[in-house]
Amino acid sequence: MILVIIIVVKGRAMLQRTLESGWGVLLPASLVAALALGDLTFAQWRVVVVLGLLATAGMLYHKRLRHYVLLPSCIAFASAMMLAIMKIAP
Repeated sequence: MILVIIIVVKGRAMLQRTLESGWGVLLPASLVAALALGDLTFAQWRVVVVLGLLATAGMLYHKRLRHYVLLPSCIAFASAMMLAIMKIAP
């Protein structure tokens, strides 16, 4: 019985952590959507992708910032998706 209680309590705490990580996707995606309204060129989108990847690599080795590594990696991913859309639809 005690094991069931521990699993239920831990499961609830883990569910809250996964919901918190949703902000790590929503915030960068809204930033990329705002950048898309700015009508950036193909070269400028490539710079955004490179900056996102460099920021991700830098944040991995920082003691405090590594908890927020999802933010620049999601910006790089969403920007790469915009590059793909721009390449497919001229």
